Amino acid sequence: MKPLLPVSDALAAILENANQLDGEFVPLENAADRVLTGDLAALRTQPPFFASAMDGYAVRHTDLGAIPVALKVVGEAGAGHPYIGEINSGECIRIFTGAPVPESADTIIMQENTERESNSSTFVKILQSAPEGKFIRKKGLDFEEGNILLKAGSLLNPASISLAAAMNHAKLNVVRKPRVAIIATGDELLPPGSELGPGQIIASNSFGVAAIVEKYGGVALDIGIVKDTIAAHENAFAKTIELEADILVTLGGASVGEHDLVQKTLLSIGARMDFWRIAMRPGKPLMFGALPHSRGSMHFLGLPGNPVSSLICSTLFLIPLISALAGRPYEQLTETAILGNDLPENDQRQDYLRASLSIDSDGKLRAMPFVAQDSSMLSLMAHADCLIVRPPFAPAANAGDGCNFVRLKS
Repeated sequence: MKPLLPVSDALAAILENANQLDGEFVPLENAADRVLTGDLAALRTQPPFFASAMDGYAVRHTDLGAIPVALKVVGEAGAGHPYIGEINSGECIRIFTGAPVPESADTIIMQENTERESNSSTFVKILQSAPEGKFIRKKGLDFEEGNILLKAGSLLNPASISLAAAMNHAKLNVVRKPRVAIIATGDELLPPGSELGPGQIIASNSFGVAAIVEKYGGVALDIGIVKDTIAAHENAFAKTIELEADILVTLGGASVGEHDLVQKTLLSIGARMDFWRIAMRPGKPLMFGALPHSRGSMHFLGLPGNPVSSLICSTLFLIPLISALAGRPYEQLTETAILGNDLPENDQRQDYLRASLSIDSDGKLRAMPFVAQDSSMLSLMAHADCLIVRPPFAPAANAGDGCNFVRLKS
């Protein structure tokens, strides 16, 4: 029998041809957490004029030789409402933050450093001087038209979205979101809210996988539940081809039983199978390959039917694949902790044990594997903080030993 594929080799095979998708223009409000396809240059200068950084009075610095000094208030400037006219010697204008500073003024005196009987008073007394140019933001202080401020490959966070808006871009060219078609297989499955008959269960995997897809930059396309017939499988796969999905994820039907029809049907319609079965627990019957369609081909990832197995395989393999196609930076970090209890020696498969994390009395991070590790137990998976990684043939480990883990909750 062919030896099981190591986890690292499986991930390398999945990412080998996971090329970044093409770009699309989207409105600025839809560009968050997307990746720029090209450098972005400013379409305007910011600020576009000399602007006041304070509420106060715009003055000529030459009038501040003797303090205190009374200056005649000849007008007012607010944000969006510039003062039109000259400021002569002995004059000033009331000015507010963000307002354009007239060319004939060169200094802003803060309101706190002045005295005025009322807003209708003709004169204001300057009580404290300021250096020439104080509290004036120069034209182009932030950036100038033509400046490249965001580089190709940038992941657009809230600050960069704001910057793109300030640069006067209403739309951005970003990497297209990977479209991920999700198919659940099995006669026993019914959607949530159903009345169950004998031998039936609620389909849950697709909801968790879809949540992962959306969280990490993809678009989930729910194809539904497929019955255990070749015709039903062919119809479902034909639908994913029509939708031109970038990734096809199947849930269940990945083993070798008479009702496991995913691999058989895919091969019959021209799919390429790169590997099947890997050296990990849970998740051994993982499949990966490609299925042709009009735009080339879609990546195919066949996940096990057990709910925990499908979520763990999605964490280890689907997230990196989506991230690569979306151009998003992604690194599967392995951290270290103190083992909370004893573990037996491992066999030829890499183990991923559901565990909780806590800080012990010594201030050290402790990973406590759950006693039950059955791959059908979603109740434990929902409360797991991490996956303890046990390499193939790892020797027995004792509580207090170091261990490696992959964090599940961010």
